[in-house]
Amino acid sequence: MAISSALSDRKRPIVISVALFILLSSLFLLLSPAPSALPFFFSPTSRFSSSSSFSPGAASAPPQTPAPVPVSASAPPRTPVPVTSSAPPGTPVPVSSSAPPRTPIPVSADASPHETASGGSGSSGADLPRPEADATADDADTNATQLGHGTPSAAAAQVSASVDTKEITTGVSGGRGAEGGGVGGGGEEKPVEAPMWELCEVGKRVEPADYIPCLDNVKAVKALKSIRHMEHRERHCPTEPRPRCLVPLPAGYRLPLPWPRSRDMIWYNNVPHPKLVEYKKDQNWVRKSGNYFLFPGGGTQFKAGVARYIQFIEQIMPQIKWGTHTRTVLDVGCGVASFGGHLLDRNVITMSIAPKDEHEAQIQFALERGIPALLAVIGTQKLPFPDNSFDVIHCARCRVHWYADGGKPLLELNRVLRPGGYYIWSATPVYRRGKRDEDDWNAMVTLTKSICWRTVVKSKDVNRIGVVIYQKPTSNSCYAGRKNNEPPLCSGSNDHSPWYTPLDSCLLLAVLSKSGEGNSWPISWPERLNIRSSTTSENSSTWFSQEKFDSDTKNWNGLISEVYSSEFAVNWSSIRNVMDMNAGFGGFAASLIDRPLWVMNVVPFDQPDTLPIIFNRGLIGVYHDWCESFNTYPRTYDLLHMSYLLQSLANRCDIIEIAAEIDRILRPGRWFVLQDNIGMVRKMDRVLRSLHYKTAIMKRQFLVARKGFWRPDSTDDAR
Repeated sequence: MAISSALSDRKRPIVISVALFILLSSLFLLLSPAPSALPFFFSPTSRFSSSSSFSPGAASAPPQTPAPVPVSASAPPRTPVPVTSSAPPGTPVPVSSSAPPRTPIPVSADASPHETASGGSGSSGADLPRPEADATADDADTNATQLGHGTPSAAAAQVSASVDTKEITTGVSGGRGAEGGGVGGGGEEKPVEAPMWELCEVGKRVEPADYIPCLDNVKAVKALKSIRHMEHRERHCPTEPRPRCLVPLPAGYRLPLPWPRSRDMIWYNNVPHPKLVEYKKDQNWVRKSGNYFLFPGGGTQFKAGVARYIQFIEQIMPQIKWGTHTRTVLDVGCGVASFGGHLLDRNVITMSIAPKDEHEAQIQFALERGIPALLAVIGTQKLPFPDNSFDVIHCARCRVHWYADGGKPLLELNRVLRPGGYYIWSATPVYRRGKRDEDDWNAMVTLTKSICWRTVVKSKDVNRIGVVIYQKPTSNSCYAGRKNNEPPLCSGSNDHSPWYTPLDSCLLLAVLSKSGEGNSWPISWPERLNIRSSTTSENSSTWFSQEKFDSDTKNWNGLISEVYSSEFAVNWSSIRNVMDMNAGFGGFAASLIDRPLWVMNVVPFDQPDTLPIIFNRGLIGVYHDWCESFNTYPRTYDLLHMSYLLQSLANRCDIIEIAAEIDRILRPGRWFVLQDNIGMVRKMDRVLRSLHYKTAIMKRQFLVARKGFWRPDSTDDAR
């Protein structure tokens, strides 16, 4: 018993020590549960702060970085990689048609008095969630550009390396101070310093609220030697330093009226330009009524209304078949775009163009109405469209001297008109017999014959307004049979971009198939939407396989239905004007085709030329350089979408300049969606937050940002 008691006395200090250790450890865990304090207690859920908010289906494993894909200016755009359901345990739920629907993120509740007054933007709930992330080393190696189902949209995985198709962990914002995640070889990049934003200083006779940097460069316009060919209406972009300023809002600006109501009426304060009402009061273009502008559907040539005019054209030319045979239309000198607006009822998409301020903000009226439109002029440079793009071109008193300068303006129409397409011309030379009209008509007859256009019909409507319809040939046989080689045929291939390219003085030959036959017409709409190339011609669309095209289409359909529509804090019912800033094959636009909206597909001038494919699909778009301002008025788009473009732009211009242009184009209360690597996403997130945008980073590859009403002269951050 003495021995047993002695042993117990020896063990007592050990037992007390163990008990104290357990007690202290328990207290330590209670007071400091962070994984950084005790790494061996780390769990995936501790990556998020207790206040984090994220959608169900978030991954519990660290993100798996896919292999980077080389990017080059000459490489075709990349195709989103399909996400399969074979991911190992711990990865997020794949995006697929069989995946369960995901919980949408609450929409920001930063409604301003402007939103309330105009019926609101339709958003409700809390602000966009900003879950916090740990700044771990895995952020630094997420510079690859192929991230799950939403990989770089475009044509070409055919140039890419092998890709891990697993979806990245549900994304987080690294907090307002976390700019990590570099984009170069896994190293850290210098964080973007948020600028001190100021309102733009503009030249004389430029309305600050309507400022367009490349079209309102007063200094450059004053230096022009001549404006005889509309040079003052062409692009003259500011050189270094590029604009980093913000455009003010018009006094009393309100969120636009919803479509289709907006087609017939808009808020006066949003486009406060009453001169057009007086200038066109006898032509029934537009009327002012209280706080609204009203658009009755009249026009210079539409005495009985634009709907009757459209019907009249199909009556005298049944082959035109609006909405089936004819899908894409270019309206030159469009006025307030009533022609294009009413063609939407016929399933026709019209690119309405006019110069800036020729009739005070007519393109601004068009876009405010929710009608596709672009500021453009046929002056000394080509239009930003590919060859053989439009099914029909229309001009109603557009005041272009088609036969001037050896017929260069009409040769430009010939370039962008599809072989077999129609040119509809309604102007006084067609039906009046004054000396000047007779001379203009005779000059037009001579020119159209020289380029082998066939006069299909010439007629007058009940108001004795005349229309003539020409058709472009489908082969080159007529050109070879001309007595005089005027205008001369263009030599060699014409595969260069029209971006900043002078007008041709030669006649572009039709591209023939291997069989020697001319271009065939696209199949009827809407079937042509899902066809890569609707013609037999060997144009640029043959650079991309049908398989890549189909893969791109499938993946965008899935991405829109499973992610964009269900998870993003975007009120789609309030969206009308959409721009895809890096359109690839146009898959993003095609996936939205059943919604009451339209998409301007932009193909950057230094990216693979997929714009001919977009037009073949029955969609519209333009070439552009995003280091410069776009040819549109401020506040003209409801949604801007950019997919895997920011990195290449950042090599040529500053992200702050890009953000300033995004802010100029985007309407208050509307959305910018960016898909890119996490480094680029975080950089843009920081800049947009300096503009008081509500932002959320999703799945480590998406940034959803909502613009408010804040301006540098505003003291109300809620706006």
